[in-house]
Amino acid sequence: MKKGQVYEAIVERVDYPGKGIAHVGEDTVIIKNCLPGQKIRFRVKKVRNGKAEGLLLEVVESSPQETGQPCSRFGVCGGCNYLSLPYGEQLKMKEGQMKRLLDQCLSGQEESWVWEGIKGSPVEYEYRNKMEFSFGDEVKDGPLALGMHRRGSFYDVVTVEDCRIVDEDYRLILRAVREYFAREGSPEWKVRYFHRLRHEGYLRHLLVRKASRTGEILVALVTTSQSPWGGAVCDSRQQAGECAAFGEEMTEERLLKGFSDGLLALEKDGRLKGRFAGILHIVNDSLADAVISDRTEVLYGREYFYEELLGLTFKISTFSFFQTNSFGAEILYETAREYIGNPGSGREDGKPDKVVFDLYSGTGTIAQLMAPVAGRVIGVEIVEEAVLAARRNAEENGLKNCEFIAGDVLKVLDQVEEKPDLIILDPPRDGIHPKALPKIMAYGVERIVYISCKPTSLVRDLDMFLGGGYRVEKAVAVDQFPWTANCEVIVLLTRIHKRSGEL
Repeated sequence: MKKGQVYEAIVERVDYPGKGIAHVGEDTVIIKNCLPGQKIRFRVKKVRNGKAEGLLLEVVESSPQETGQPCSRFGVCGGCNYLSLPYGEQLKMKEGQMKRLLDQCLSGQEESWVWEGIKGSPVEYEYRNKMEFSFGDEVKDGPLALGMHRRGSFYDVVTVEDCRIVDEDYRLILRAVREYFAREGSPEWKVRYFHRLRHEGYLRHLLVRKASRTGEILVALVTTSQSPWGGAVCDSRQQAGECAAFGEEMTEERLLKGFSDGLLALEKDGRLKGRFAGILHIVNDSLADAVISDRTEVLYGREYFYEELLGLTFKISTFSFFQTNSFGAEILYETAREYIGNPGSGREDGKPDKVVFDLYSGTGTIAQLMAPVAGRVIGVEIVEEAVLAARRNAEENGLKNCEFIAGDVLKVLDQVEEKPDLIILDPPRDGIHPKALPKIMAYGVERIVYISCKPTSLVRDLDMFLGGGYRVEKAVAVDQFPWTANCEVIVLLTRIHKRSGEL
């Protein structure tokens, strides 16, 4: 194969994360955004050491496993990868992906280990409890779009009004907000979206969070501090011309009130199944394409909502980390708790006395689940807002043996005087800092439970654990993200005890 040539091939399998594997003669080619069994046409982008990378041009024939696409934007929107596959087939594919990664990583481990397969999400559709939508346009100078980025595009935004991984409340909110800001009228009404190349404009993101158990909804409109209609930076009272829709002088303050009132109307007329806990306006002038806050204004209600999980109540604020699939999270945490087991007790009366470290603790979900069987649980999390939420959650749940520390795990471990009897790891997608791993292993605890949301980071970290005196005892995959390429893996690591006289 040569760069630039076009070929046809059958996709044999898909490796994590979404890498289709096909062969042309004896050469192997990797193509993204395809499914097992599809006949595809692709252009060769790169060739190296007998392997090539290809760009998908066309699906010539669908896979025999495909059963349709329940979303009209599937294949255009970058959100879902496997929506046209039956869920059972998707689970088989993800299980194979996770098992291949671990088999390769653990090929040098002398001791046997147990693969426990994959656990599916209890809810296949409409499972997400958080979405970050972007403002933009689908084509250059086209009408205002609000949704997800087009697959493979840094700029184009696709409106996804029939998205299947969120429920009808999300779809109603998305539709109402887009129509409000795209309203036709006088030229002064046209509100500009933030252009990521020119760094000009007002509308950036729409953040929607909804508690699956309580039904509370938190919505945040993210904008810049620039004028909604162009010109210099404005404050909330700066005049912006005559608005045909209001028939009076238009200001940013009135614009935001109309946004809030329009959402509340959805609740008042009974169209929403949930209810608004809060509606916020977040100002973000960062150049990064991320939902962050320079300033937050509450337009209605409060800055947080409540969710229930495994008998515990959690207070979740705008930026608090919380698993995006509440029903799947219960499966994930119940499985993690099984892997952790009972830490045991060294007290004569049998009361819990063991110290558990929950590193990368987020809002403290796992720490609070462990609290009843531990003497003390110490959570470490770098996001200060999440730590504050974890402390409040533990207090509201009546748990007095949990401590949460704000800071980088790499630095905090040098400051904590207590030594753990058990360690739980639930790091972000990039995994554990390489310099933190030796500190974690130096405690010499008998068991470490690693919960990973990015399996490639997991296998990288496992290499260090295997070289530092630990072995993998068992592992299981948990599908928290149906229809996407993502999957979580839980691994139980145990310390190897060397035989007497062995170096």
